[in-house]
Amino acid sequence: MSTLVSYAVERGVAVLTVENPPVNALSPGVPQGILEGLAQASADGEVKAVVLIGGGRTFIAGADINEFVKIHEGQGGGLDAILQAVTSLEASAKPVVAAIHGTALGGGLEVAMACHYRIAVAAAQVGQPEVKLGIIPGGEGTQRLPRLAGAKAAVELCAFGEPIPAPQAHAAGIVDRIVEGDLRAGAIDFALGVAGAPPPRTGERTVTADPAIFAAAHQEADKRMRGQTAPHAAIDAVESATRLPFREGCAEEARLFEQCLKSDQSKALVHAFFGERAVAKIPGIGKDTPLLPVRRAAVIGAGTMGGGIAMVYANAGLPIILKETTQEALDRGMGTIRKNYANSVKRGRFTEAAANERLALITPQLTYDGFGECDIVIEAVFENMGLKKQVFAEIDTVARPDAILASNTSTLDIDEIASATKRPEWVIGHHYFSPANVMRLLEIVRGKASSKSVVASSMDLARKLRKVGVLVGNCRGFVGNRMFAPYCRESIFLVEEGAPPELVDGTMYEFGMAMGPLAVQDLAGLDVGWRIRLEYKHTEVPGVRYAELDTLLCERGHYGQKTGRGFYLYDEARKPSPNPQVRELAATVGVPPRAIGKQEIVDRLTCALINEGARILEDGIALRSVDIDIVYINGYGFPAWRGGPMKYADLTGLTAIRDRIRGFGWKPAPLLDRLAGEGSTFAAYDKGKS
Repeated sequence: MSTLVSYAVERGVAVLTVENPPVNALSPGVPQGILEGLAQASADGEVKAVVLIGGGRTFIAGADINEFVKIHEGQGGGLDAILQAVTSLEASAKPVVAAIHGTALGGGLEVAMACHYRIAVAAAQVGQPEVKLGIIPGGEGTQRLPRLAGAKAAVELCAFGEPIPAPQAHAAGIVDRIVEGDLRAGAIDFALGVAGAPPPRTGERTVTADPAIFAAAHQEADKRMRGQTAPHAAIDAVESATRLPFREGCAEEARLFEQCLKSDQSKALVHAFFGERAVAKIPGIGKDTPLLPVRRAAVIGAGTMGGGIAMVYANAGLPIILKETTQEALDRGMGTIRKNYANSVKRGRFTEAAANERLALITPQLTYDGFGECDIVIEAVFENMGLKKQVFAEIDTVARPDAILASNTSTLDIDEIASATKRPEWVIGHHYFSPANVMRLLEIVRGKASSKSVVASSMDLARKLRKVGVLVGNCRGFVGNRMFAPYCRESIFLVEEGAPPELVDGTMYEFGMAMGPLAVQDLAGLDVGWRIRLEYKHTEVPGVRYAELDTLLCERGHYGQKTGRGFYLYDEARKPSPNPQVRELAATVGVPPRAIGKQEIVDRLTCALINEGARILEDGIALRSVDIDIVYINGYGFPAWRGGPMKYADLTGLTAIRDRIRGFGWKPAPLLDRLAGEGSTFAAYDKGKS
């Protein structure tokens, strides 16, 4: 027997236990172990039935995603063995019972559905989340699931990828029984109860459905998973189960699965999946680096960011002090927090009791009382160096000597901020993204003096706060905003050259961005960037073209949504419409207007990101190109199914990207130029550094 699947006989029932921790993935050897155990049980005359169960904390959480990477890289992959296992399970002459605890996801649910019966503990979950990797179920799941649960439920599970709890799966017909008490004992009892009867085979069932179900699902996929192809392929695969015999439907599933697996979208989504794990690995910081426990926190500033950060800590169950300088500002900040929680209760995200528990963890105050008991203090005041240094000097006198001192600055020099304290080794940047209580990204900015323990503790804290922490270096704008500056500047150039704002934004929305660049600037406030530019006016290089239109708008009080006027006009509901003054002001810049197509918009804006990203890599501000991708997917709305800007460049081809940059009259970043000349990729550059 395989060491990954153990075999035992109890009361005439063969128990096959998958033992491939931590999640019992269907790695090479697991399907073979199931096949071997099934063959042994079939040959044993004393065995009346078979139970398939997971060891440890779960049943089978899915296929081994590393196998998809091998296929993407042209190295083959062990997916055929999974198909052999599901075919053999269903064909078994002796009844096979899947006993589910933890999760049965993806290939795990497909294995369970190939068994003749499925029982589960109430806390278990089942699902087909493959679309989140740009693929569809490939182990005959799109054919068995509608035969068990009906086409509508199968479409929902396969096209949108959200798991469901075992009781719901039981009601849908996926699970035959919910078991209380010991699962193994309950499974053996159940198996003995069905022994001797002809095993029911899901593939022998038929299913019909109203075609309107699939039409509605395609429309819903366009809304919920805009731009992605896998959800539509999943819907088509499930639909085939209603019009084709089982084996022909499986052949159609295999065709669609192969198509999705070889797509750039799948490559991008798998890259993003592994990227979230890669960013947690920091060279030079190992498991032996001491972690500083964070049990109590304080945040200074109750504005949009400070209030959002307070909610982040409260949502993680950590008490936090929220300090302001005036009662009016404090009341306003707490009012916003209460409104946010009330909205969450209305949407059903929290119960009222849960919202009140979170609110109770936030202590609003005007003083530094209690700061000496906090493990971390986060500064979230206005983006002004003088003010931030003043606040850090104050924190230095009231915070515990071993407390982490974090700044939420989005652009300013962490080392200069740290110089206001007598302990720069305890200072670090924690750059949250607005709204902080919603956005997943946390840019963790390492200063030149930040200690390893402070860095490691910040990364660990990000995980506890349910954020994706990405370590970045210290420069103006760090990774995200340093790249965002040329992206926004180029979007303004496009308008100055004749492209209507709605064409620029609409094109990038079609590309997959959460919002267009001009709409984002209106949302953030055009005056924010304007004031920063005024502060750094002395750094402008003579002879270099700078965007003028946003400055002209700001000089006329067009700050964006906050004033109802920016690149767009906004009504009381903040619904945008064209601002005629944009075209009038653009005409004064002195650039002759011309027709600009969608492809040029996409190329100029993505190349602006990629070129600056390459410079950031070469400067060592980002550890790896994948770190940049995770920043942009989680903080700036870059579509995960394009992999982030650097993966998008790799998939497009660095030579093509470099040539486009040259065609715009720009200078390619040296690293990009070198990699393109070598026929290499940013991914290969990452591997070379590791």
